Amino acid sequence: MNSDGKNFITKWGPIAISSGAFSGYLPKMPGTWGSLVAVGILFFIPALPFWAYLLLCLGVTLIGVWSCGKARQMYKMVDSPKIVIDEIAGIMVTMIGIPLTGYWLFWGFILFRIFDITKPPPAKYFDSKVHNSWGVMLDDIIAGIYSNIILQLMLRTTI
Repeated sequence: MNSDGKNFITKWGPIAISSGAFSGYLPKMPGTWGSLVAVGILFFIPALPFWAYLLLCLGVTLIGVWSCGKARQMYKMVDSPKIVIDEIAGIMVTMIGIPLTGYWLFWGFILFRIFDITKPPPAKYFDSKVHNSWGVMLDDIIAGIYSNIILQLMLRTTI
């Protein structure tokens, strides 16, 4: 690969990943758009064993930390609204152990957006005090954990 191709991938690869395939560039509510990308991905992936889904969540989170670091340097800000890989990882955490059907994805999306916007502790701490890629990712992971707890309770009361 020539240097132009490598430079293109080096620059645009992290931007494409961190912006959720450029959904973070859509007008207004980039976090909502990124969350919808995650819902779409989850709706169409085949059923995975629990352990494989956990590995997928971990992989997306680690790739998110890496791509956020690169994107932050390019955007010259800690948490650009264009960065939505944190929402994608958060939705994935939301859906751990939950059926990936339209019904459950809908409620996962709604709950995640509520917790992502309100940022209950300790999510607010990571959002406002941790000024690196982990801070960008962890507030959404925590929102995903809160959302998952509610979904788990809902799932167990509907059986």
